[in-house]
Amino acid sequence: MNRQMIEVSGLNVSFGQGRKINRVVRGVDLAIAQGECFGLVGESGCGKSTILGAIAGRVKQWQGSIRIAGEEVSPERRKLDQLRRQQIVFQDPFGSLHPRHTIGTVLSEPLDIHGIPDRDARIDTVLDQVGLPRRFRFRYPHQLSGGQRQRVAIARALILDPQILLLDEPTSALDVSIQAEILNLLKDLRTERGLTYLLVSHDMAVVTYLCDRIAVMQKGRFVEVASRDAMIRGELQHPYTRQLRDGSLGYRPTGTLAAE
Repeated sequence: MNRQMIEVSGLNVSFGQGRKINRVVRGVDLAIAQGECFGLVGESGCGKSTILGAIAGRVKQWQGSIRIAGEEVSPERRKLDQLRRQQIVFQDPFGSLHPRHTIGTVLSEPLDIHGIPDRDARIDTVLDQVGLPRRFRFRYPHQLSGGQRQRVAIARALILDPQILLLDEPTSALDVSIQAEILNLLKDLRTERGLTYLLVSHDMAVVTYLCDRIAVMQKGRFVEVASRDAMIRGELQHPYTRQLRDGSLGYRPTGTLAAE
């Protein structure tokens, strides 16, 4: 049996105080096994990105328990090895890359922080893995297409050899045809490297394509956790889950990101 890579218990996140307090996440529990892809889906403001932020260490005011690869993490401070173990890929590949740094500099920065040698070899290897020519290390983000920039963002996440990738709407800023390329890349990388994914998306078709299990969120809570097969067949229990699934069926051109 695969070990649990992400374990969340009784997670609560609130912002503000007194009458103005906003309870964004309400008592969420989840467990993601090694090699699994788990999806969080729901409308904007439901709390899914806040959960990802708490796990990533970007949201520091939370209550409950978070364990990464069996190790308890603190809301206030993460150990360097904990940060190395999990990496995040953001929604906007252009906004997440420094515009005045070459791709080589972008990729070498995590290696500098963690004191990792053989940087040139690692950069060449990771560019190969995401399907970019090695000469791209001398280019700047504005010289790349949106899909190429997202491949760089994925390469930056992979260069530390993490066990977990946290994916924050990784394809929503891309054209539909490019979305499919990036999702297929993520699917291949997961298989090749044995990665564990936590994917946040508002797009039911995206999470159904990539994920083994899908948690549907509404108003800070999980209303249903369904398998990929159950989502494809429509064997769902909660009305909100059925509403999201039905709403996603009529808005995507035939043949794009269709569930297998």
